[in-house]
Formats: sequence, structure tokens, C-alpha cells
Amino acid sequence: MASNEKAKTSQPESLRLVAFDSADLEVISTHLQDALVRVAGMTYQAAQKRFALVASRFDWMAAEAGAPQRCESGLHFDHVQAVSLQGFDQKDGKRLLNLLDISFSESDTPSGHVVLTFSGEAAVRLTVECLDVQMSDIGARWKTRRKPGHGSGED
Repeated sequence: MASNEKAKTSQPESLRLVAFDSADLEVISTHLQDALVRVAGMTYQAAQKRFALVASRFDWMAAEAGAPQRCESGLHFDHVQAVSLQGFDQKDGKRLLNLLDISFSESDTPSGHVVLTFSGEAAVRLTVECLDVQMSDIGARWKTRRKPGHGSGED
């Protein structure tokens, strides 16, 4: 095997996932468990009805293979009607949050609420017309020394 072929196969593939129902969202939530998100890395674009964030995703599959690492990932929700925050202030842009879970509950099919739950009792609640979510790895990868914990939001 040529050395550049070996390098290509040893690098994990970038994830690109979409969700249109709760089962799909659960897959995205699993991949983003313990992602680190800066408050300044979250934005609501009201005119486009889009909520987006950038996260440092812990790659659980790479960790299982013995190479713990993180990668920069983008996540956005379309058809967002309202956003509410709990446990943090949008003005605290440098604050780092540890994402624990993303869930969806229907209120009047297909509309409902998406909740992004972070450690430290922080959360983002999105009111959506329907579930329309995209996640993709968008940046470089870097090694980390250990699996994340749920305390301070840091590796």
C-alpha cells in the first residue's frame, strides 16, 4: 500500500448527517455527546429561521479505535420560530458549554420543540415548524488525551 493511501485510510471520514424525525436526531445527538460549544459559537438567524452552532465534537468512534480526538463540526436547525436560553447569557460569549443531549418533542405534528441540554443546567429550546437538522464535520481534527467528563466542560 502506498504511504499516501495509508494516510487516507487512517484518517476518520468526516460525518455528514441529517435528521427529519426523532430517531434521526438521536443519531446526531449520540455523535455530538460531550461536544464543546462556545456561547459565541451559537447564533439565531431569524430572517432565515435558522439556529446554528459550531462545536468541538469528541469522536467516540476514533476513541474506541484507540485514537481519542475532537473535530470541528457545524450543526443547524431550519424552520426555527423561536429560541429560548436557560442557565447562561448570550453575552457571555467566551463561556464553554458541554453538550449532553439533543431531543425533540412534537406539539402539533410536525411542529414541536428541540432541546439542547448542556451540563450545568444550561439549555437551548427551539420552537420549530418541523424537524430539519443538518450536522457536518467542517474543520480540522486534533488529538486529545482522554475521554471527556461532565464537570467543567473541558477535556
